[in-house]
Amino acid sequence: MSTTNPPSLSEVARQAVELARQKGASEAAANAGRARSVEVQWRDGQLEKVAEATTRNLSLQLYVDGRYSAVSTSDLRPEALERFIVDSIAMARVLARDEFRRLPEPELYQGRAQVDLSLEDPRQAELTAEQRKRYVQELEAAARAVDTKGAILSVTTGFGDTLREAYRVSSNGFEGGMRGTQFSASADVSVKDSDGRRPEESDYSVARFLENLTDAATLGRGAGERALGRLGTTKGASAVLTMAVDNRAAGRLVSMLLGPMTGAAIQQKRSFLDGKLGQQVGSERLSLTDEPHLKRGLGSRLFDGEGLAARPMPLFEGGVLSTYFIDSYYGRKLKARPTTGNPSNLSWKLGDKPREALLADLKEGILVTAFLGGNSNAITGDFSFGIQGFRVRGGKLAEPVGEMNISGNQLDLWKRLVAVGNDPFTHSAMRTPTLVFEGVQFAGV
Repeated sequence: MSTTNPPSLSEVARQAVELARQKGASEAAANAGRARSVEVQWRDGQLEKVAEATTRNLSLQLYVDGRYSAVSTSDLRPEALERFIVDSIAMARVLARDEFRRLPEPELYQGRAQVDLSLEDPRQAELTAEQRKRYVQELEAAARAVDTKGAILSVTTGFGDTLREAYRVSSNGFEGGMRGTQFSASADVSVKDSDGRRPEESDYSVARFLENLTDAATLGRGAGERALGRLGTTKGASAVLTMAVDNRAAGRLVSMLLGPMTGAAIQQKRSFLDGKLGQQVGSERLSLTDEPHLKRGLGSRLFDGEGLAARPMPLFEGGVLSTYFIDSYYGRKLKARPTTGNPSNLSWKLGDKPREALLADLKEGILVTAFLGGNSNAITGDFSFGIQGFRVRGGKLAEPVGEMNISGNQLDLWKRLVAVGNDPFTHSAMRTPTLVFEGVQFAGV
């Protein structure tokens, strides 16, 4: 009995594009992907879950008689794929025409960097079930080891690793693929307070390479200490104070700044940054760049989801808005040259002090360690968030605070940025450092 190897992702993508053209699409692009992931979860001394999954999928962008459709399937058998494409093209023909929908101009594919991004760790294929189990056990042990008060009620730890592959082909000349690994670990800890409340806290780590993942002892200890630090949380008094934002939490603020920078938000007038290009929208401390070529970066890439060649791109320079995230579709609508549709890694102009030194300079204020709920209006820039953290007195952490809110407007908030730490949080593509804002309105008792 003879066997044949399954087609490669590049072959699947090429065949899909060729078939789409044969069946009536004027243009087409295909993304073929494969992922293998393993997840282990451990809870209070027992193995709670082990999951392993391998998935394959194909997504297609079809341009048919001036109409556009995006579809996907996980059935890659040749006979199933042909039927899927025929049906998808038939459905696309009944959609409304959109003159702006077509593949990117081929010139935007040019200039792809010839660099090794170092995204795949060969150790991922060598990991054993015992190694994964040992890591989550050590995580729990480290979290419980910091508890001298018998306050910890429960500890849940997890470890996961994934190998992801993708290949894109477009009918107007683009081809490109990527392979990358990712490792993640987390520890969630709940404790019992003297008044019966059961606060929870956690810590986590994400990395492309296993050696860059935080070790189990450090991560578990951090989660335990964070949870125990919530004991005795009080609701602070309402006041206007200096706010330091922990580097792990600062990504929430940055995401509400970047969201309104998309071409869709600008074109549809749903952005408080519309018309602000080249204007001062933050303090001189706000300088960051989109950096797609960072080695081992969680958002690193040579090209974006459309195939546009990835290039470093200043976002804010001394508080001045430098660009928007514009894909080819909204580029045509806005009559602007496309940049990229979404960010990769953020690279900050860092300060020269760690968090502890920034708190010492702050003297009186609040360190925010998490944002809870709330919202930000992308059109007006108005925001309101629940927060938890610690009161800062005399430059040192004092009592834990919670059940408080901050509110204001983004265009005002970012002009109040007075200090940036030297401690980027490397377990996120945003890589946010500690940020310090003066004159923030806190609502409490």
